[in-house]
Amino acid sequence: MALRAAATTIPVAPRGLRAVFSTFSSNFPFNPPQAQVEKQPPAEPSTNLFVSGLSKRTTSEGLREAFAKHGEVVNARVVTDRVSGYSKGFGFVRYATLEDSAAGIKGMDGQFLDGWVIFAEYARPRPAPPSMQDNCTTGGYGNYNAPPMYGRDNM
Repeated sequence: MALRAAATTIPVAPRGLRAVFSTFSSNFPFNPPQAQVEKQPPAEPSTNLFVSGLSKRTTSEGLREAFAKHGEVVNARVVTDRVSGYSKGFGFVRYATLEDSAAGIKGMDGQFLDGWVIFAEYARPRPAPPSMQDNCTTGGYGNYNAPPMYGRDNM
């Protein structure tokens, strides 16, 4: 009896990975850095909507039908992969008026389409491509303005 009572009072140390992590959590004063993500300002209202979270099976016709319930859809396009032909998970819907586009966002943002939750917001304009005017000389593939990085001239 005394042996059994003594065995129940002895604390059992954790085994395996739990033992390693339990020692770090109690004595290790490490606070992981918090990610500082700059949130972009909301896009200006327009008739063009960006829709994300689409299923791979969603088609442009299906996207048009879903958004047509909230206003007159001028164009709906699902961006697809060139090889497989499936959706890349996002697309664009263009409404006839700003009021219809606002109603489309209100009606479809956070709703299910083809079994997936989709998100609708005003589309942002595409950023301008980088300028080739500065004659970048960084080298690498495809930069024909730079001198070659190999050969006898670089030794």
